[in-house]
Parts: sequence; C-alpha cells; structure tokens
Amino acid sequence: MKNVEPARVYIIGAGPGDPELMTVRGMRILQTADVVIYADSLVDSRILGYCRPSARILTSSNHHLDEIVAMMVLAAQQNRVVARVHSGDPALYGALAEQMRALTDHHIPFEIIPGVSSVFGAASRLQRELTLPGRSQTIILTRVEGRASTLPHGASLSQLARHPATLAIFLSAALANRVTKELLAAGYQESDSLVIAYKVSWPDEKIIWSTVKTLAEDLRHHGIYRHALIIAGEAIGEGEKEVRSCLYDPQFSHLFRTPHRDRHEGER
Repeated sequence: MKNVEPARVYIIGAGPGDPELMTVRGMRILQTADVVIYADSLVDSRILGYCRPSARILTSSNHHLDEIVAMMVLAAQQNRVVARVHSGDPALYGALAEQMRALTDHHIPFEIIPGVSSVFGAASRLQRELTLPGRSQTIILTRVEGRASTLPHGASLSQLARHPATLAIFLSAALANRVTKELLAAGYQESDSLVIAYKVSWPDEKIIWSTVKTLAEDLRHHGIYRHALIIAGEAIGEGEKEVRSCLYDPQFSHLFRTPHRDRHEGER
C-alpha cells in the first residue's frame, strides 16, 4: 500500500541527471505521485524509474506554460498527487515564479523540493572546492544576455566577472563568443582556464577543459550548444592544492572547536 500524500502539487528538483542525486524527499514523492510532469528535454528519463507503474507520465517540452499549469490544476482538483519535475534545482532558471503564481491564483497548494544544482555536480566531478581561501569566497550564478533573457542594470557578465569570484555561467553555450568577449572586458586573460560541464552525471557527460580564447572553438568541436555549464575563476585552477584553509589549522579556534590547551585549562 502506498504512502498517501495530501493532494497537492510538488515541484521537485531532479538534480543534475543521475537519479541517485535526487533527494530522498523527491524520490518518495515520485513513488507516490499519480501524475508526473517532467521536463523531458532537460531531465534524465532514468528518474522515471522511481514512479509507480500506474502513474500518468506527461512531458512538458511540447507544452507552453499555461498548458502545463492547466494540467497540474486539473489533476490536483481531481484529488491527484502531482509531481512537477525540474532539472537541477527549481529555483534556478526554471520559470518557477510563474508556476507558483498560477497555482496560488487557482488555490492549489504546492510544495517545492530542492535539488542538487549542476554547478555542484560539476564541482564534484572536477574535485574542486568552489570557495577556495585566498582565491574565491564567492560564487556567482549567472548567464549572458540573449534574446530570451534581459539582465538587470549592472548585472552583465562583464560587470559581475570583475569580482574575485567563481563564476557559474548557465544557459550560455550557444553564446560562447559573447562569454569570451565579456570575460576579456572584465580583465580575464585569453589563456585563463574555463571548464565546460556538459550534462553532468548523465551517461554521456563531458567535462572539457578550455580557455577564455578557445571556448567557442571547443564547444563547436564537441558539438555542444545546450545542456552545458561554463565555470570560470581562480578556484578551478590546477594550483588550488597549494591553498590551505584556516578552518582546520591547529592554531585556529572557533565556536565549535577550541585548541587542546584551552580545553585542558578549562577542565582544571
């Protein structure tokens, strides 16, 4: 007998691709859902292995947003548990605000289940720390401006890239020449390293080391125009192993760890 969930819509982050990188909460919702609407062009279909055989599976790539919302509303009104599955985390570039607003307008309760973003999946594949002491203590998640995306004033890639931060550049593989131009305008050198993370944790994943100058060429060579994340910044460089964090330095004390001599003095 299935665990019955309240009739509502669950907006689930599927993670970067590998079904095992979905949260346990997301998996359990899929195991009980009556209707599953998933972004088939962005979400690895292996995720559907968690669904019940009787679940109704719907794809979203061939529907516009109003149609997707209508499907969710109708199923919820029929007392069905609905799982709306997004790639990565729903809070990032997923038209989440519009869906939440529409569900609220229809008085449909919903819950958001977070997911692992591809930027963190890529970091694990690269075996890199994105917040490296002395190199970067900031991560900027952004994209370049295109026909479908207007950026706020002061938020262009060339402006953001001036900060000593790790850059995770989404939805920009098809605009590689613009990425290169804006990084150079921000002070990057042509020889600075970049990483192209394509379909992280999917069976056909590719991790490609590139440079600011050769980014567009490398993307063309590998036939990559979408599903790719571009990562830049000093933290991804090969010299990161030379840096040591103060957090576990024996001379460094903080709220959760006191040097041995202080503990002994306190026990006397």
